[in-house]
Amino acid sequence: MSQISYKDAGVDIDAGNSFVENIKPLVKSTKIPGVIGGIGSFAGAFELPKGFKEPVMLAATDGVGTKLKLAIDSGIHNTVGIDLVAMCVNDLLCNFGTPSFFLDYYATGKLDVKTATSVVAGIAEGCIRAECALIGGETAEMPGMYSSDDYDLAGFAVGVAEKSEMDRVALVRAGQKLIALPSSGLHSNGFSLARKVLFEKMGMKFSDEFNGKPLIETLLEPTNIYVKMFKELKENIVAMAHITGGGIVENLPRVLPENLRAEIKKDSIKVLPIFELISQHVEIDEMYRAFNMGVGMILVVDEADVQTVLSKTDGYIIGEIKEGKREAVMI
Repeated sequence: MSQISYKDAGVDIDAGNSFVENIKPLVKSTKIPGVIGGIGSFAGAFELPKGFKEPVMLAATDGVGTKLKLAIDSGIHNTVGIDLVAMCVNDLLCNFGTPSFFLDYYATGKLDVKTATSVVAGIAEGCIRAECALIGGETAEMPGMYSSDDYDLAGFAVGVAEKSEMDRVALVRAGQKLIALPSSGLHSNGFSLARKVLFEKMGMKFSDEFNGKPLIETLLEPTNIYVKMFKELKENIVAMAHITGGGIVENLPRVLPENLRAEIKKDSIKVLPIFELISQHVEIDEMYRAFNMGVGMILVVDEADVQTVLSKTDGYIIGEIKEGKREAVMI
């Protein structure tokens, strides 16, 4: 009677081992003080940073949504890892957490070592930009769950915050200014709508020229990572809102107390060309709920600190905190 191996069932252990060898130097490139050991153990280890009076560990997890579909269909795999890191670490910042380390989960129908290595290269680059360490991850080859060319990603970031600095909502006051930090594009939200408009409704192709380069390059532009800005300007920032799914109108109220509202001057927002293209077929209110519209992060800043923040970022004022019902309104 013939015998069946794990490889016959669709899982190649040797390919997995080859992949691990490929990514060892990538993981090593992200090493920062605090990392204990390397990959290959059962768990990653990171020493709790010193200098905190009451350290609180923060954790965030996310994916990159159907942006992955564009990466897979285009064969461009080296940037979605940056997005994966960005979506997690940018969330940590909003609770005044400094990212320490990152882990990833990569699942596929059939492990393509070259593709997986390219993805992890992006994750490593994201960690370098976020000044955190990639200390572990999981690669799952699951035939029958995914088609052979598909893969999925999830990321997990852990950071540390001072307990007394975490409640930013309590510090928000009327009269404080709202400063927008530009996004690099869609970041990692709204791609299901964008794909439907651009490729189904408008019949565009990846290779179509848009704004001086192929459309696919604009769509896969990696999410901005705001960690270095945060570290430099932490003392000048009252609160931060990461503008992801739900846009400005749903994310900004998360940093507001019940008696205050955010008034945003719609005309002041520097809308990126890709959103102007999509808006030809989507109502403007829906655009502002689905996309960041060119704003990746919003800072709440005391008036005395506005010039400092503006001088050290590419941010610009888009509004102000005022008395009223807890909401973000466009005026």
